[in-house]
Amino acid sequence: MSLHAQMSPEAMQQLEARKRSATVLSIVISLLVILLVGLILAFILLTPWSKETPVIVSYSAGVEDNTEIQPKKPTNQVERKPSAPSSSAAKVIASNTASPTAVPVPDVMVTEPSLEFGSGDDFGDGWGSDGDGSGGGGFGSIPATMSKRCSKADRMERLLSNGGTAECEEAVVKALRWLKKTQNEDGSWTGSYKAAMTGYALLAYLGHCETPLSEEFGDSVTRGIIYLVDLGMKQDGRLATSPVGGHQWVYEHGIATYALAEAYTFCHQLGLNIPNLDKVTRKAGDMIINGQGESGGWVYGYKPTNGGDNSVGSWQVQAMKACKHTGLWDTGAFRKPARKALEWYEKSQSPQGAIGYRGPGGASHGLTSGGVLAFQMWGEGKSKPARLGIKNISKNSEFDWDGESANLYYHYYNAQAMLNHGGVEWKNYNERVRDVLLKHQADDGSWAKKKVKHGAINVHMTTCLATMMLEVYYRFLPATGEGVK
Repeated sequence: MSLHAQMSPEAMQQLEARKRSATVLSIVISLLVILLVGLILAFILLTPWSKETPVIVSYSAGVEDNTEIQPKKPTNQVERKPSAPSSSAAKVIASNTASPTAVPVPDVMVTEPSLEFGSGDDFGDGWGSDGDGSGGGGFGSIPATMSKRCSKADRMERLLSNGGTAECEEAVVKALRWLKKTQNEDGSWTGSYKAAMTGYALLAYLGHCETPLSEEFGDSVTRGIIYLVDLGMKQDGRLATSPVGGHQWVYEHGIATYALAEAYTFCHQLGLNIPNLDKVTRKAGDMIINGQGESGGWVYGYKPTNGGDNSVGSWQVQAMKACKHTGLWDTGAFRKPARKALEWYEKSQSPQGAIGYRGPGGASHGLTSGGVLAFQMWGEGKSKPARLGIKNISKNSEFDWDGESANLYYHYYNAQAMLNHGGVEWKNYNERVRDVLLKHQADDGSWAKKKVKHGAINVHMTTCLATMMLEVYYRFLPATGEGVK
């Protein structure tokens, strides 16, 4: 007879409960171990793919923010990410155009007009066709000649105190929006003489302190700059689309160099890296310095003659002043060229104060203000030639929109020269011109093509010149006057 130990029912239930608890705990521990191992493996495998893609562009359109900008490393792309006007500005890195290759040029069929300056009072047969036309913050380091236009409050104060109106500012913004809409895919404007026309547009933008950092117009400005840089890289610094053997390319080069040098000053002081901008600006400026004639003037083809063409020359003088502000040249590089240029203007002036096309004979009232502006730009605004020129402009600066007197090519200079002179002469001139100019702006922001003595000025050029005339209240004051050298 065998004896068997038998557990009570209560003991059996406790044993089963313990077994179940142990089993559940084992399963939970196993799952936790598996999860932990999985997380470790995932971390190891995914680490190479978890690098954060850097933000290439971040900018602010707040023109009143003078915060200094911190450098960022250049990249090959541009990603514009507009931020609120009150946010701080950061650097923009534009195209990495290390090779002289421009972006594709769209197929635009435009009638090729004449650009023959040089007959009579030297306004040629027209600049281009009618075409297809239907600031960021951080400006503390920019020279006073340019930075004052970049504060909206300061700009408006100067606009009103110098005889402008709120309508002038509205007209400028409308015109800049029209330029944005009519820009070519390659960053240029119009279908002919594209270097000059792009230069005009950039000068109009920069005159309102619209830089690559600007929220509304930054992309348009950047593309225009890159177009000229690419053009200069392909042509060893020559900024023109017309052939070397023609007359027009010297006009193109002077206008485009003026725009590119001013753009460089903004970009450099804001810390914006547009590859080759400095290189092309330097080569283009050297071409102007080296192209000055023995007389101190400039002629077609930059030939070293003993004469000078004062329509061509006035663009070269403006371009030199813009180049001087870049800091790319030694401080004395422009002293001799500027002095020689002013000597030539003085030789070209008649006793009545008018400055001629190629000398005092057949002096042109239209070209006088370009010479006066040259004297003002280079610190001689109170000289006898400048004072004689102002008197001549005061007597011969009518502005009948439907007549020859409203030639904007000449009034572009008149407005600057008269404002820099100031006084009753400026007051009378401004009252004669301002409201007529505002009245004839089209609803889309443009000004219509202007017929002139030797041809016509296309819609694009008319619009840019009119825009710069309405920016004159704040564009350079006092840069071209006596206060800034």
